[in-house]
Amino acid sequence: MKTNVGGIDRLLRIVVGLVLLLLAATGQVGAWGWIGIVPLATGLMKSCPLYSIIGLDTCPMKKT
Repeated sequence: MKTNVGGIDRLLRIVVGLVLLLLAATGQVGAWGWIGIVPLATGLMKSCPLYSIIGLDTCPMKKT
């Protein structure tokens, strides 16, 4: 899987994902809060399938 999620983007995904999951687990938001699994997973894997589809890349790695 190609890495296409860079530093700040990755950090924000992980934080937002964890916050949503925490809020869902404590019952402060509805079931939609479990969607936090998606940004958390993409942040941890450093790859976003949607970014691949639309050709976006926030990773500062050199292109070869």
